Amino acid sequence: MTTVESNSTTTIPDEVARQIVLPEGHSDDVRLFEAYRWLRENQPLGQARVEGYDPIWLVTKYADLMEVERQPQIFSAGGGENKGANNPILANQAGDEFTKQLVGGSLRILDALPYLDQPEHSAVKDVAFDWFRPANLKKWEDRIRETAKASIDRLLAGGPDLDAVHEFAVFFPLHVIMSLFGVPEEDEPRMMALTQDFFGVADPDAQRDDIEALSPDAAAQQWAATIADFYAYFDVLVENRRAEPRDDLATLIAVAKDENGEYFPKTFAYGWFVAIATAGHDTTASTLAGCLQQFAAHPEVLDRVKGDLDLIPDLVNESLRIVSPVKHFTRLALQDYEMRGQQIKAGDRLMLLFQSGNRDAEVFDDPDAFNIDRRPNKHIAFGYGPHMCIGQHLAKLELKVMLQELLPHLERVEVSGAPKMIQTNFVGGLRRLPVHLTFS
Repeated sequence: MTTVESNSTTTIPDEVARQIVLPEGHSDDVRLFEAYRWLRENQPLGQARVEGYDPIWLVTKYADLMEVERQPQIFSAGGGENKGANNPILANQAGDEFTKQLVGGSLRILDALPYLDQPEHSAVKDVAFDWFRPANLKKWEDRIRETAKASIDRLLAGGPDLDAVHEFAVFFPLHVIMSLFGVPEEDEPRMMALTQDFFGVADPDAQRDDIEALSPDAAAQQWAATIADFYAYFDVLVENRRAEPRDDLATLIAVAKDENGEYFPKTFAYGWFVAIATAGHDTTASTLAGCLQQFAAHPEVLDRVKGDLDLIPDLVNESLRIVSPVKHFTRLALQDYEMRGQQIKAGDRLMLLFQSGNRDAEVFDDPDAFNIDRRPNKHIAFGYGPHMCIGQHLAKLELKVMLQELLPHLERVEVSGAPKMIQTNFVGGLRRLPVHLTFS
């Protein structure tokens, strides 16, 4: 990326702002991470003013991200007392206007944790918080391991032409979360298709046929249509689990009751289900794909970890840092606030760039290097504060188990073609990296 001069202490140069704000800017990792680096070194907190989008502060430094996330009473996910005043996922103005018209003036299209503030956030999070604790997840490790072994067996039988990322790295986490969730295996292709619709809203290859691709609010239309399809499926699931409870996560969520002893409205169950069915596997898939990419670039790391599987937790942690599959969330300032000498006003929006924070040289030595020996490795791939990802321990467990089972078979990883990055400034982006796996 060409170095650009900033003529203002507030406004970010257009070239840099567009690289980060526009989804298509995320189809080129080299330019994207150069834009992050330029901001950290030259303008770590500034406003992006991109045509078609609300002005938004880009928060690029690790310390600033932590400062924002530890103060949800100041920096709101959902709008504070004015519920639905903030969309925690950056959309253009046309998209937000479409959502408001659809939801009766609100931007809260999902009753899901990323859209909620306290005390509502804690009440909903507590529904499944204990289920995601490491102590509870331990009992599912054998099932996850059997799923990993079956996935590897299919991979070994698939021959050299198998798309190791698209047909392996993506489907293993999907099958794990769906089986734990209680979704029948025959419905997993539907969940995969809906997830690709959900996260591929800005990707021409992932656009739904019922959406006009060139419409300025196409991404919001696809997002809303996909959510509606999820709702139609999950409504049947909720009714089924309330009538016939089982020992699965879907039942736990479907039968949850509020402080008055009444079932939570179905929309909150839907919110949980959509989050689990999408982020519950997509971020893990992106990290696994990113780890394979690093093996291709650093075969010595593959050889080293193969020789000492106890290094796998460190490998997982560094893969999470280097990939940072959740790229951003937005926050709304509820009061005036000063940060890095800049005056953030009540009503201003902030875009929290977790990928950038995980490459901050003030926190991570040689931050662009893949180094499984980092001590400490306090990445924020799962966010920070009350909105830290509730599924982080499950994701780490899945990755650890898969790598424990895969690496003894794996001899070499090679990139077999040009990467096809998914155009999303929210999550993922490595799922279409073509790699060839050689087995011993």
